[in-house]
Amino acid sequence: MADVTRFINGIINFQQQHFGENAELASTLLAGQKPQALLIGCCDSRVDPALMTDCAPGDLFILRNIANLVPPYLKNDDYHGVSSSIEYAVCILEVSDIIVLGHSGCGGIAALMDSADGRETGEFIGKWVNIAAAARDKVLTTMPHESLEKKTRACEQEAILVSLKNLMTFPWVRDRVAQGRLSLHGWYFDIGNGRLKYYNQVTGEYDVLVDRYAPPDLLASEKADGEGPN
Repeated sequence: MADVTRFINGIINFQQQHFGENAELASTLLAGQKPQALLIGCCDSRVDPALMTDCAPGDLFILRNIANLVPPYLKNDDYHGVSSSIEYAVCILEVSDIIVLGHSGCGGIAALMDSADGRETGEFIGKWVNIAAAARDKVLTTMPHESLEKKTRACEQEAILVSLKNLMTFPWVRDRVAQGRLSLHGWYFDIGNGRLKYYNQVTGEYDVLVDRYAPPDLLASEKADGEGPN
């Protein structure tokens, strides 16, 4: 049997940090949840949204699945785990923001790229990642001579846009966006350097997120150290 002692120790540290040293937080959480944002992320163990954003319990309503995908709005008798989570976050919790967080080295997107050659992955994975087939097809059409690595990275970023587009097929998402009550964001995390980018709807490019919000002295320091955007 695998040793889970480190997980137990982590639970002890978590309880001490968030409850033992912060009695007010426990009282707040007991009263119910009021997260600001729904974050739709990948199941990848290397990409932890709460850890990445340094959030406390109750700050984020997190939905994770393979390749951080959102299917289009569809009413039928199937089970709709993703759609029900979105509905709960938007209609019940009334979050003000939805963030779709993709990342480099995504196994789900790699499986999607493999499917272009007729290779199938598992019983359920292939059908699921096909939600982003339009992203794969766009990359294969516009980047026919690039390496598979570059195509896959481009597909990871394009798949985020597919999910953002699909979010707008949900009537209660679309209505709230139109009313200015809800904002949608596309983020892309580079596992290799820890850098987080956001989709800039004005330029149609992914820009380094910290450059948008960081104070000028921090940006000057980064440039001096050779850590500018790439």
